[in-house]
Amino acid sequence: MTTPLFQIDEPPRPAPASGFAMSALFALGFRPFYLLAAAFAALSIPLWALQFSGWLGRPYLAGPLWHAHEMLFGFALAVIVGFLFTAGRNWTGEPTPAGARLAALAALWVAARVLVLTPFATAAAVANIAFPLVAAVALAVPFVRARSRRNYFFVGLLALMAVAAACIHLAPAGSGALAWRGVQLALDAVLFVLCVMGGRVVPMFTQNGVPGTLPRRRKRLEQAALGAVLALIAADAAGMGGWPLAALAGAAGALHVWRWWLWQPWKTCRVPLVWVLHAGYAWIPVHLWLRALAAAGLVAPTLATHALTVGAIGGLVIGMVTRTARGHTGRPLRADGWETACYALVLAAAAVRVAWPLAAPAQTVHAVLLSAGLWSAGFGLYAVRYWPVLSRPRLDGRPG
Repeated sequence: MTTPLFQIDEPPRPAPASGFAMSALFALGFRPFYLLAAAFAALSIPLWALQFSGWLGRPYLAGPLWHAHEMLFGFALAVIVGFLFTAGRNWTGEPTPAGARLAALAALWVAARVLVLTPFATAAAVANIAFPLVAAVALAVPFVRARSRRNYFFVGLLALMAVAAACIHLAPAGSGALAWRGVQLALDAVLFVLCVMGGRVVPMFTQNGVPGTLPRRRKRLEQAALGAVLALIAADAAGMGGWPLAALAGAAGALHVWRWWLWQPWKTCRVPLVWVLHAGYAWIPVHLWLRALAAAGLVAPTLATHALTVGAIGGLVIGMVTRTARGHTGRPLRADGWETACYALVLAAAAVRVAWPLAAPAQTVHAVLLSAGLWSAGFGLYAVRYWPVLSRPRLDGRPG
């Protein structure tokens, strides 16, 4: 019998929630890491935008490399780790870090965020490389115990994130190329995680959450779509560019559009908790096609990057952190007006950040400022709204 990815039944007997309890906040991986990621997203991106625009006279950041590093190893990795610790317990029936161990891992993440703003380069490197490695080991233990071989690759991807962090932090002085190669490696790893998890959860949540839908998954298409992303990762590692890379990225984009269309996104428009996942996933082929255009020298590469980071990562993350938080705290799986507002703000941030500079490159600074404000509002609203949800025990009294 297949173990479900997430418990999605309605809670049978809701009980009044008690007040904040430290044990509740660290009961399961999604709780601290969703809150930390949302709060960090709400604060860090606007400050970066102010530096980018020149409004900060004495920038407190180290430049674009800091921005790229923190979007990946701060925001995205925190959500991925929280998600995998939560899903991993369901997939295997084995415990994942909780309590003091989870609190210690969250503290390591916080230390890594602080240290990159200090002169202590060695300490920053150790913390940022150690976080994905420790998370990989913590995830490997339940997977190995349960012989969950189909999920071993997640451990490898977390280890790959550690390698990417090492490329950034251990690059020789003046070797910006190696650091940016590490950023690309991390972007590719996160892209592959999104493609795999999207293929698992979006069709399932669509069928369970929208009556009358019948999402389809074709084995050969799944293999081709994921294989194309792996080929793109290999091409990036080999330093491929120009028209060969453009052809590969363009073909990958077409495969992912086909994959997404089979999930029947047009039937989800009245269910925000589902359509947000489809909207987030749709940014993956947009990213791939923009990568193709960038490789051909037709658009700026940053447009492709932000289609992935703001569009795909932001859209899928804001959808998953609301749905999984609701499901794992015993709440009904329905998005209210506040959550729908979060979705609209984050997806609008993506559209502004990509479409406006594409149409009017001279107005990029204005687009960055507006996009940062929308992004901050969306994740800030989530952090405020979900603090009492994630810091209190489940409504139904169950563990987790």
